[in-house]
Amino acid sequence: MRAAKPRPGRRRRASRQASPRRLPGDLEAGAALHRALRVDQAGEFGAVQIYKGQLAVLAGTASEAPIREMADAERAHLEALDQLVVTRGVRPTALVPLWRAAGFLLGAGSALLSERHAMATTAAVEEVIDEHYRRQVERLGPDEPALAELLARFGDEERAHREAALAHDAAAAFGYRPFSRAVRAGTRLAIWLSERL
Repeated sequence: MRAAKPRPGRRRRASRQASPRRLPGDLEAGAALHRALRVDQAGEFGAVQIYKGQLAVLAGTASEAPIREMADAERAHLEALDQLVVTRGVRPTALVPLWRAAGFLLGAGSALLSERHAMATTAAVEEVIDEHYRRQVERLGPDEPALAELLARFGDEERAHREAALAHDAAAAFGYRPFSRAVRAGTRLAIWLSERL
């Protein structure tokens, strides 16, 4: 007795189930990747500006060395993303001038409050950025293994920055919880805007 041959229609249905279903309003894969790289570049640019603002105020203090170390890592992230944006033909966000000013003011303003508030800012921003990178890595999956690996490494480094900030008394900043919530909300808004503009 011969086994029945599978009908062609069944094979097609099975392959459709293996790939995620697109819903109305979902971005095409290329557009989604461009959006991801645009917001990542904007985020790293903003982080560099935050650290510039903090260093403008806290140079010569005990916080200078750890902040400078984190700033160097963010500059390396930004350089890598600048190259990716060029090679992939991605349009950078139109909000660069806004993020330059807002990042610097957030960094300098938090540092003027106290060294602990500067660290609280770092902890809050890096928490959001780490979550953001994790979601991107999950979405990229096997389609972009090299990029997923790069972003996973960036996420690990952002998490290390958050832990370093907490080790430098970020949570002891006056009003830490509402302050941290506000910074996280601002960071999420910046991500949303940079993806779209």
